[in-house]
Amino acid sequence: MPVVRTIHGDSADWLIVPALGCKMPETLEPALARADVRDACAALHERADAGVHLAAACIGTFVLAESGLLDDHKATTTWWLAALFRQRYPAVQLDDSRMLVSSGNRVTAGAALSHVDMALWLVRQASPELATLVARYLIVDSRPSQSAYVISDHLSHSDPLVERFERWARGKLAEGFSLDEAALAVGTSKRTLTRRMQQVLGKSPLSYVQDLRVERAVHLLKTSDKSLEQVAGMVGYADGVTLRTLLRQRLGRGVREVRLEA
Repeated sequence: MPVVRTIHGDSADWLIVPALGCKMPETLEPALARADVRDACAALHERADAGVHLAAACIGTFVLAESGLLDDHKATTTWWLAALFRQRYPAVQLDDSRMLVSSGNRVTAGAALSHVDMALWLVRQASPELATLVARYLIVDSRPSQSAYVISDHLSHSDPLVERFERWARGKLAEGFSLDEAALAVGTSKRTLTRRMQQVLGKSPLSYVQDLRVERAVHLLKTSDKSLEQVAGMVGYADGVTLRTLLRQRLGRGVREVRLEA
């Protein structure tokens, strides 16, 4: 495992945990049980005890979590494996909506090319100016959130109950949300629906409905000439101000930026 030197106040060593060559639960879980992964976890503990700071991105976050060194820390991981991560590592405070999470002397990053975000973060600890220069050469914009890249269908279709809720919710986006109505429509209790949504997606039913509304709103803003007020009404909001605020919160972009991406 390579060690990267950087500066963060006093001189500090960073150890970057490489990813395993597994991208889906059926191959990742057996890989995490391998002897070399157990040896790596022991080595991570030794280095952490020696004061080394730890960083991991994408599937590498699973190795770091497997060691127990992310327990009670905030972290992120590959968005499509977030449900598995929560199941295996309940002591980790996972926020898979974020691209990069720093917690104490641990840094984790999300899926695939978030390795670039993590590398720039490490460089920035030594020299913000150098990090900015490198980002310009690489044409890398600031990407604080993974949410804009998440494929909702991939996550929801991994669980039959969540998939039923998703289908129901997509047909009701223009209406007000009712948890009672949702639970009745998918044939379960409010408590079970809420628990299953948290297990699979890490969010409440209402939060997921807001995700779907943002997804639909972005599509309409990019593909139609409807006004913001019209789009807001089509996705269940009383006015464009509320939708504008939600877009900024969820995507880090405003209406104008979204339309320019079309």
